[in-house]
Amino acid sequence: MFTRLSDVDRTFSLMDELRRRMDRGWDREEAYAPRALSQPTWPLVNLFDTGAELVLTADVPGLAEKDIKITLDGETLTLAGERQIAALEGATCHRQERAGVKFSRSFSLPVKADAERATAEVKDGVLRLTLPKAPEARPRQIAVRTS
Repeated sequence: MFTRLSDVDRTFSLMDELRRRMDRGWDREEAYAPRALSQPTWPLVNLFDTGAELVLTADVPGLAEKDIKITLDGETLTLAGERQIAALEGATCHRQERAGVKFSRSFSLPVKADAERATAEVKDGVLRLTLPKAPEARPRQIAVRTS
């Protein structure tokens, strides 16, 4: 029994189209899926190097300054905290989507930071931590002289 080359080609083409559609479906599902707060990726952070200091921003909705603990041990920065959700007194809960969360994340800093001059503040659910670099870690400009 002979099979035409066009039949084989059409079969592989259909299989390739199915694979592409499935890939697109997974991409869309991943984009719209809510992240669980218990995942180790919470809170989401950004870390910037401005030259003289490191600036970390973290999304911490529902947390106050007293709920967050920041420690710096050498070049390891640790953010820890807990958000507790209290039920209203005398109320019946019909739906509860916001859960309490306890987290701890550690980051290796690219340079040594000066913990004594560090500042942290929470505003509009965003933690902003400013870590000045240690003097030996700051970039220096070297003057070029002619002889």
